[in-house]
Amino acid sequence: MSEFLAFFEEMPIWMKLVWVVGVLTVFWILEGYYSLTFLKYKKARHAGVNFIFLLFTMLINVGFGALTLGVFYWIEATQFGLLNYIELPVAVELLLALLVLDFIAQYGVHFLLHKVKWMWRLHIIHHSDTKVDVTTGTRHHPLDFTVRETFALIAVLIMGMPISFYLFYRILSVFFTYFTHANINLGKVDKLLSYIFVTPIMHKFHHHRDLPWTDTNYGNMFSIWDRLFGTYLYEDQQQIKYGLDIVDDSKDEDVWFQLKIPFNRNIKTK
Repeated sequence: MSEFLAFFEEMPIWMKLVWVVGVLTVFWILEGYYSLTFLKYKKARHAGVNFIFLLFTMLINVGFGALTLGVFYWIEATQFGLLNYIELPVAVELLLALLVLDFIAQYGVHFLLHKVKWMWRLHIIHHSDTKVDVTTGTRHHPLDFTVRETFALIAVLIMGMPISFYLFYRILSVFFTYFTHANINLGKVDKLLSYIFVTPIMHKFHHHRDLPWTDTNYGNMFSIWDRLFGTYLYEDQQQIKYGLDIVDDSKDEDVWFQLKIPFNRNIKTK
């Protein structure tokens, strides 16, 4: 287990980029053969727009990378956090760390992004995509992403986890983010997997344009949080319509318009 975790701790940047590109590419290809929904659109143009937001995310990651390293150095020096007060097998500690990260940095912050008015304005850009596919997983307002990263650091501090746990979580998170947004149909397997993990169809209900479905299925990796807190939904996928009822659908690929959404008072939020 130690060697396994050391791999992620020592993983070079180029390999992380290969992972991101590789996961995106695999699901991009699968979308062409096992589509969940027929989307009439220029796929390359749509991807180009969403990749602009990915660029912002990568730039923010540079800044947060330095802050994150500082947090881990502080944890190591002070032995702060729950994992520094308990003795468990490494595999169990890793699982606990993943669960807490998924709960706080994914489900918890995602729930707040929908329920807190100023946070919802940051999150609108993600839901305004009218053609949800694998690249939608890269579509976040820079301020939305900043909030998410802040919650991830809070989870790290609470647990006092080693950096290898966090880096393994980031690798898994990339996979699930693109997997759940991918326009792929797993058939009956999707419903079966959704008892434990967030799946493509399960997450598509979250991208339905109208309430109450928009306020369901907040999870990223584990679906247990949605089940525990009553936000799980799995209905007729044929009724899903992407976009958001408070935003002009024709503006979904207008990058400048999207970036200004949090400050656009003409958009009436809930």
